[in-house]
Amino acid sequence: MSSTTYPRALRRNLTAHGFLIGAVLCFAFFSWYPMVREVLLAFQKAEGGKTNWVGLDNLRTVFNDPAFGQAWRNTLLFTGLALVLGFVVPFLVALVLNELRHLNGYLRMLVYLPVMLPPVASVLLFKYFYDPGYGLFNEVLDFFHLPAQQWLQDPDIAMLCVVVAATWMNMGGATLIYLAALQTIPGELYEAADLDGAGLWRKIWHVTVPQTRLVLSLMLLMQIIATMQVFTEPFLLTGGAGPEGSTTTVVYLIYQYAFNFNNYGAAAALGLLLLVLLAGFSAVYVKLSRAEDE
Repeated sequence: MSSTTYPRALRRNLTAHGFLIGAVLCFAFFSWYPMVREVLLAFQKAEGGKTNWVGLDNLRTVFNDPAFGQAWRNTLLFTGLALVLGFVVPFLVALVLNELRHLNGYLRMLVYLPVMLPPVASVLLFKYFYDPGYGLFNEVLDFFHLPAQQWLQDPDIAMLCVVVAATWMNMGGATLIYLAALQTIPGELYEAADLDGAGLWRKIWHVTVPQTRLVLSLMLLMQIIATMQVFTEPFLLTGGAGPEGSTTTVVYLIYQYAFNFNNYGAAAALGLLLLVLLAGFSAVYVKLSRAEDE
């Protein structure tokens, strides 16, 4: 290496390592440190700016809270409904977009548009739609001479209303991912299915789904992780708790512990439980995926 080449290579390596160190420091300060601090705070009690070690007291406080069980039930209900709507609907929309030959770009932009809107604006739009007095949905029901509904005020359907709003807000990204996966499927497979006399649903089940299995399974995992942490939609639509606590989720309960009750230890303990659950689910998913690949 010549005398002029070595300093140039050194500067290039120092620049690359400088960017790498900066990224690592950002992750350490804004992601890893809060996670470690949250785990420690789950076993501590903060009073007057000082923390004292209390062991499992925070976990006992969380388990003894009457809202604990309801929050988990509501969160699991939201996750289940979101999988039915937010996982299936984007895939079906992607199937339709993949078959269209005209206005493809326009329709894709239209599907992705809700993702580009600020989440608060989207939620407030649906809050207007759900208004029992002058909301759009009740206007539609009135047009068909159907009785009006107390959408967000009815504990039986409040969670479903939240799921519908969340699905509309977030389906654009999933739809484009599915659409990209569909376009990688060789056309010869569909031609062979046509020669075998397969109908539409048989081609979807025996060709489309197997060919997009990896993307579908990964999106399923991401969907579960995201929906188990839902907060924005119920907080803005129903104030968090909802009628008779019907939309109280685990993350909203964490928010209540931290900012309403000033019990950061209990908030951290509940957050730790959620972290352990999602980490366990992710570990099982990875293990099953590896076993299936082998």
